[in-house]
Amino acid sequence: MGYVKTAILMAAMTALFMGIGYLLGGLGGATIAFVVAAAMNAFTWWNSDRMVLRMHNAQPVTRGDRTGLYEMTVDLANKAGLPEPKVYLIDTPQPNAFATGRNPANAAVAVTSGLMRSLSREELAGVIAHELAHIRNHDTAIMTVTATFAGAISMLANFALFFGGSRERLGLVGTILIMILAPLAAALVQMAISRTREYAADKSGAEICGEPLWLASALEKIAAGAARIDNDAAERNPATAHMFIINPLHAHKRDNLFATHPATENRVSALRAMAGRTRNAPRTAAQPISESRIPNTRRGNNRGPWS
Repeated sequence: MGYVKTAILMAAMTALFMGIGYLLGGLGGATIAFVVAAAMNAFTWWNSDRMVLRMHNAQPVTRGDRTGLYEMTVDLANKAGLPEPKVYLIDTPQPNAFATGRNPANAAVAVTSGLMRSLSREELAGVIAHELAHIRNHDTAIMTVTATFAGAISMLANFALFFGGSRERLGLVGTILIMILAPLAAALVQMAISRTREYAADKSGAEICGEPLWLASALEKIAAGAARIDNDAAERNPATAHMFIINPLHAHKRDNLFATHPATENRVSALRAMAGRTRNAPRTAAQPISESRIPNTRRGNNRGPWS
């Protein structure tokens, strides 16, 4: 059902974009808008991962790092049936993480130093599994395309007053309404897609690591940290906020129409319900990765791996 909703929302974004192009310039305007959007999407498709990682000054993590982050990520990627992703560390005290890349073969997982200090190894495994689920579900590509569409729609709307054809077709009031309502509609569709994919990634991530409660506990800690600790790079680049596992911009916690992420309490409740079903499932159900496969696990200790 998540993919059906996403397809519907993507179709709505495309229709909105083409409709605005037509209103502004007729069939010619729609054609030009489509060509411009295609060029923007092509550029973003090939460069989005490097652009986002550069925005957040992410530094590569290599095999053999003292935290075991690279080995944990590769182990979970193998469990998820994915190629080894690149692994990055972002030096910011806010606990958070995101995935990027146009496809599983060109993907990267980035976590913050604050996340490494805040979570136990089990919780960290849950977060990485969530990000790998985004990669496996091709969410990173979907969100890149929708973000580009949203930017293109806003650009077209801002150009509305400069198109004589739009004033003739719609009048001044209609043109102003397009300038206001079109970017709002695009943002709402983008947010709806983000929220739909977060629930799906929570479920798939819990299945990858084998223990929904690891991710549930991590989400609670990340949400608490993100609410009180600034992420300067994210504040400078708010268009990347939807990529993070928890909104880094101190948004309201309620699951409202304008939220880029579902309410954390709703996500945690869904994961706890999933854990309850897993406990009652047959023995063939997915099992958690063993502690021997989580590097340097601090048993019985909630301190993070960098503590």
